Amino acid sequence: MSEFPDSNLVSLFRKSDSRNYAFNLIVRKYQERVYWHIRRILVSHDDTDDVVQNTFIKVWEGLDNFREESKLYTWIYRIAANEALTFLKQKKRLFFLPLKESGASLAKTLQDDPYFDGDEIKMKLQKAVLKLPDMQRIVFHMKYFDEMKYEDISEVLDVSVGALKATYHHAVKKIERYFEGH
Repeated sequence: MSEFPDSNLVSLFRKSDSRNYAFNLIVRKYQERVYWHIRRILVSHDDTDDVVQNTFIKVWEGLDNFREESKLYTWIYRIAANEALTFLKQKKRLFFLPLKESGASLAKTLQDDPYFDGDEIKMKLQKAVLKLPDMQRIVFHMKYFDEMKYEDISEVLDVSVGALKATYHHAVKKIERYFEGH
């Protein structure tokens, strides 16, 4: 996939005769990264699959208007993050979950997940991360697991680098406190 730079993929997409081919290449290039980005937010494999599908539908619908002022992957990540957050909000409303209980619900999902193959420490880290507010959790995942630069996270979430650093710092401190208490 790396033989096609993003700008070429976008150009190919904008030509009617290569639109489907280009989109296929984009999906194949970014599908796994988008899946794990969303999976870390939602925890559930089935929910993640639905949101990944919605993400790429939005990519298909919006790619003609992509202005290439940012990187393609940060634009796709932004769509994925927004779709995941929208899904969480809808789920909380549907099940009348108070914000504090949503982390506990996600932790239970993680514990029951047959796809999770982590050891006890990984499980403990995931449970600690799930206790974080949504934005702290997303920033932590993007920085710690996806190893994204603050500048890229800033593009994805449309938040200043300074605010992201503070958010990440608070998330790390809360995770450390969780480990001390458990």
